[in-house]
Amino acid sequence: MAVFGVLLLLIIVLYVTIGAIFISEDQANKTNVRSKFNPPSAEYPFGTDEVGRDVLARTIYGGQISLMIGVVSVTISVSLGTLVGLVTGYFGGIIDAILMRVVEALLAIPTLVLLLVISRSLQDIAMYNFNFFGRELSVSVLAIVAIIGLTSWMGLSRLVRSLVLSLKEQDFILAAQALGANNMRIIFRHILPNTMAPVIVSATLGVGTAIIVEAALSFLGFGVVPPTATWGNIITRARQSVGELWWIWVFPGTFITMTVLAINFIGDGLRDALDPYSTK
Repeated sequence: MAVFGVLLLLIIVLYVTIGAIFISEDQANKTNVRSKFNPPSAEYPFGTDEVGRDVLARTIYGGQISLMIGVVSVTISVSLGTLVGLVTGYFGGIIDAILMRVVEALLAIPTLVLLLVISRSLQDIAMYNFNFFGRELSVSVLAIVAIIGLTSWMGLSRLVRSLVLSLKEQDFILAAQALGANNMRIIFRHILPNTMAPVIVSATLGVGTAIIVEAALSFLGFGVVPPTATWGNIITRARQSVGELWWIWVFPGTFITMTVLAINFIGDGLRDALDPYSTK
């Protein structure tokens, strides 16, 4: 299943990246009110939306943004969660007490409520644009990346902390301390490599979760601001007529499902491969 997940994810990534070579961003945002709400046809394989935009072109560009949000936000989350877990687990004391109380307080708040509150507070700056490698993107993309990344690190930090508490009592760590190794060397040279297995699995599964969170926020109207396309805000256009405008949500929804499914298969495979206690 992990191999199947890799192949499926590779197909999706190739579809999105190669499709972008033939379809420009202007084509993705081009409107034609005379062709609005057209069902799939030879001219528009995925149909059109409420202002006549090609859903196929928007799905390709929306995939780029959704995948970018997933990868970048998880990078932030994993980096922050791992760092906090290493610091609290190794040093303990007042640092551990303060940071763990912050983690517990954040975990006590429902994630969706926290996401909606933060997203709503950033709506005023979401209409501005920035240049990203020659492309004009909404600031809301950065906002969503920051929101997801900064609200999803707490669970990983507790996992890493528990591993560090066990590792720092091992003989090889005590030997390194006896040889005069400083704290930073012990943390990043000896402890961090031994915590990478669960971190890698968490990062892999986190990408799928981030894509779903972005889609949910966009569907609720708190995500990436149009005309910047994501799979989530494309689906939003069909929520008032789900049955009649099926093509608007079926295609991007299928890509979300396949991407998350592929990533979960890969994560499960990595978990089995990196778990020394798993039975083959």
